[in-house]
Order: sequence, then structure tokens, then C-alpha cells
Amino acid sequence: MSEVIKNRYDFVVLFEVENGNPNGDPDAGNMPRIDPETGLGLVTDVCLKRKIRNYVEIAKEDEAGYRIYIKENVPLNRSDSEAFAHLGVDEKMIKEKKKGNENLDVELRDYMCREFFDIRTFGAVMTTFVKNALNCGQVRGPVQLGFAKSVDTVVPQEVTITRVAITTEEDAGRKNTEMGRKYIIPYGLYRVEGYVSANLARKVTGFSEEDLQLLWQAIMNMFELDRSAARGNMAVRKLVVFKHESELGNAPAFSLFNKLKVERKDMSKPARCYEDYAVSLDTSMPTGVECIEML
Repeated sequence: MSEVIKNRYDFVVLFEVENGNPNGDPDAGNMPRIDPETGLGLVTDVCLKRKIRNYVEIAKEDEAGYRIYIKENVPLNRSDSEAFAHLGVDEKMIKEKKKGNENLDVELRDYMCREFFDIRTFGAVMTTFVKNALNCGQVRGPVQLGFAKSVDTVVPQEVTITRVAITTEEDAGRKNTEMGRKYIIPYGLYRVEGYVSANLARKVTGFSEEDLQLLWQAIMNMFELDRSAARGNMAVRKLVVFKHESELGNAPAFSLFNKLKVERKDMSKPARCYEDYAVSLDTSMPTGVECIEML
């Protein structure tokens, strides 16, 4: 594995959805998430991290050091037990082992960071409040994302659909079709901002230059391998990375994010494609910051 990153990074991603639901809200019948006060669409950081995890899992296919910790149908303690087995610690003797080895917690944490890409990247809570559950500690990851927010207000639509497949024999005797509903956003352009801390990478997880390149690759392609009729047509349209010369950074993140402007060209009609927006980037950077247009 390559060396740990030495530079702080901030980045901005623009992605779009067309005739789909980018992130359903289970508390609202799976309608697209919306800020009720502004009408702007929202996509949670958890949703976006899931897309990144899924891409890495497909691209690396459980390659050593690039497995995914938080995944479907795999209990967390099953992965936690690997760390204890690797260090030769019997689950029944954990307390006694910790008394004799003050560094055991750090060794467990480091093993998990080496083995699992998403722990090394986003961090993880590997402490469960279950009796006799394994405990590998908590890790604060160097890569963090905020909520994605649409550039303009979005108007969810409820679409009624029919199907000819009848569920039960009883229903088949009295009807030929069944009705259903799905929610879509005709079009939305979303913006999300993120951060990469070289300080946390060095001190805690060991997030490397190779990991960083895989992260950019995953972000640019996170919707390409995650197609679904429910999500419509989604695509990442722009990724701008701000690279700092130092570990702690050379300029405030907000001042760099303000360099990327997104404005609707014609306010008299609703946006229905990416070309309806004017996207501009001010490439004049503060001293010690490099602007990189990845996409």
C-alpha cells in the first residue's frame, strides 16, 4: 500500500437526477427528501457513502485491504471477530488480555483500518451495546461528506403505475391488473461538499495516496454501477478538488467552495437538464492551494 496522504483536500461534487428518486425518506412514504422550509432537495451523506462503498466493493472484489465493513447481510461482529482472531485473542478472555496488553485496543483498531477501506476512509463505530459483543473501538475517518442539496427547488411527482402480475389467486379471480405508485423528481441538480483530513489519515487510519485515487474514481462513477428504475437517470457531472500544500490546510474550505458557481440560465422555465445551468469556476486560488478539475 502506498504512503499516507500528506495534503489536506476539499472537494465539490455536482450530480443530477432525471425522473427518479435520489434518496427516499422512509418517514414520508419514501418520497424524495426535501427541506420543508426551502423546497430544496436533499440527499444524505449516508446515501452517498453507500454508493462509494458499493463501487469499491465491485471494483476491488474483496481484495486484501479493500474489503467493506458496513455491507448488507454481514453482521458487524463477524468482521470484528477477525481482528481478535488475527491477534490470537480468545473472545472469552478479552478483559484479561487487555489488562496484560495496554496497546490491544490500538492493535485491534489498526487491524480493522488496514483490512477495510470504508473504515480507513469514513471511520466507523465498532463498539456495540450488546452483552458479550466484540469491541474494536471507534474510528474518526479522514473523509467526510455533508448532505447534498439541490441547486433549485424540486417538485416531487407521484406517478401511478399498473402491473399485470396479480399477487394472489383470490385477486386473480376479480381483477386483471394492480395499481401502484412511485415518486420521482423530473430533474434536479445537486451539490455536495466534502473534506479529506491528512492529519486524521496520519494519526489514525493510514488513508493513503492509493486510497485517495480510488475515492476520486468511486465518486465519479458512484452511480454508473448503481442503476435502478426507482432512481431514474443519475450521473456525476462535475468533481472539483482543492489540494492544499500543507497537512492542516492553507485556506478556509468555505472560501474555496465559493469558487464554484452554479446558476440557472433561464429562470422563466424549470430546469430539465444539466445544460440549463451555467457552471463557472474561478481558478484564482489562495497561496498554497491548487485547483484540480477531475471531471
